[in-house]
Amino acid sequence: MNEWATMLSDASNMFVFLAVELSVLFLIISAGVALARQKFLNAKIQQVLGQRQGKGYLIATALGSLTPFCSCSTIPMLRGLLSAKAGFGPTLTFLFVSPLLNPIIVGLMWVSFGWEITLTYIVIAAGVSLFASLLLDKLGFERYVITDNKRKTSCCTAPAVPDKSSASTSRCTGKPVKGNSIVTSSSQSEHSQHQTIVEHSRLNYRQAGLDAWQQFKEVLPYLALGVLLGSFIYGFVPAEWIAAHAGSDNPFAVPLSAVIGIPLYIRAEAVIPLASSLLGKGMGIGAVMALIIGSAGASLTEVILLKSMFKTPMIAAFLAVILGMAVMMGYLVTSFF
Repeated sequence: MNEWATMLSDASNMFVFLAVELSVLFLIISAGVALARQKFLNAKIQQVLGQRQGKGYLIATALGSLTPFCSCSTIPMLRGLLSAKAGFGPTLTFLFVSPLLNPIIVGLMWVSFGWEITLTYIVIAAGVSLFASLLLDKLGFERYVITDNKRKTSCCTAPAVPDKSSASTSRCTGKPVKGNSIVTSSSQSEHSQHQTIVEHSRLNYRQAGLDAWQQFKEVLPYLALGVLLGSFIYGFVPAEWIAAHAGSDNPFAVPLSAVIGIPLYIRAEAVIPLASSLLGKGMGIGAVMALIIGSAGASLTEVILLKSMFKTPMIAAFLAVILGMAVMMGYLVTSFF
């Protein structure tokens, strides 16, 4: 009875911790993304992370490697990139790389496992992410992005090309109007451009907060469900069980550890110290590496959140990439180290 009470207490504490941490992170990052989009026009984001520019992938890799996001706190940034119509391939690169690489993870990995395994980890995480992003982009997986159909166009929006005739008909009133009442003068055009620049140079913190809150309300059901399931697994699946079923004598330990890692929502910074203790309990080094990538690269909570942005084929492809990366890393480390 005491054992069950302890498990329930661990699961409850993890639920509260994850719920608070993820909610705060989501709101802060969403607000930051909203402010960034106010500062940098969507066209600029598209230019930097354009899908036809190879450097967009490298920039996305560098951005993901420097941001200390976990698999779930990557979601607000991902939503911002998708809304800004950034290149699909570079956006996926950021999604894959962000939770797996940052200076803290690299430092912990170096101290725990040495520079050789750390370098292998960096090469596998970045290399597989780049290759998978390029491949999914080439295969047209962008069609599986769930688009926002809520945008509406006003009937009074000025036409892209002004009418040069002396008279035309207004689409809103149906009354004839003179051509020069529609055509914007040079001075008015310059004033409008200047006004746009000024508006984007001012940061609207209140609007950023409202945008973040709106996004949070949209993903809250997914977030709550994922945290609930992840906390339950965390509390009722002990580390000893993982070590017993993923020991070095089990030929399927690597893929098993990769699969086990996904429902266990653990940040890489937390799973690396845990992995060190699992090594002491008899878990193989390859299985440990697979567990690190599986648990940090994806999580049940993240998959549930991604369902609000991607259709099922893209979700399946995402999981296949993370699992493939975890298994590859596990077997490489087992073979060479």
